Amino acid sequence: MSLHKSLPAAALLLLAACSAGAANLDYPPRKPGLWEMSMAHGDEAQAKPHVIQQCIDAKTDASMREMGQGASRDACTKQDMRKEGATIVVDSVCKMGPTTLTSHAEISGDFSSNYRMESHTTYEPPMAGRAKGTAIVEAKWLGPCKAGQKPGDMVMPNGQTMNFMDMQSMQKNRKK
Repeated sequence: MSLHKSLPAAALLLLAACSAGAANLDYPPRKPGLWEMSMAHGDEAQAKPHVIQQCIDAKTDASMREMGQGASRDACTKQDMRKEGATIVVDSVCKMGPTTLTSHAEISGDFSSNYRMESHTTYEPPMAGRAKGTAIVEAKWLGPCKAGQKPGDMVMPNGQTMNFMDMQSMQKNRKK
């Protein structure tokens, strides 16, 4: 898979990991309902972003934070989080295959109607020919989940729906 195609997944993982650590800072959980997340990466930051919609409730929001904590425990040697005023700042050093990712992210917003994360990452050695990258995630609450949606449903940019909770259950069953 190319780095370009894996960036939305990486941004989601980074967001989950950041949210996990931020939970230790006692920020309010995201408001239940339908969230739209717009993700732009590197040179694409000025281009059309990838847009994902996600239906959450308190359980799925907590589960995503827990997944992020597990991912950061397994892959990161450094995960420093602190609050600077209303902004959550995350500095991390993580491994993805042979590459070390060193990131600085800033997250702001009220997690009830919107939030924004901007991260800057260096890759050593370069990943897919890239030595550094930027990711910007802007999320806004749209209202209640749509009819027929269940908590954990994520509508990907290509229109495909995946359920985070179902994927997590399948992953747990594989480990047994």
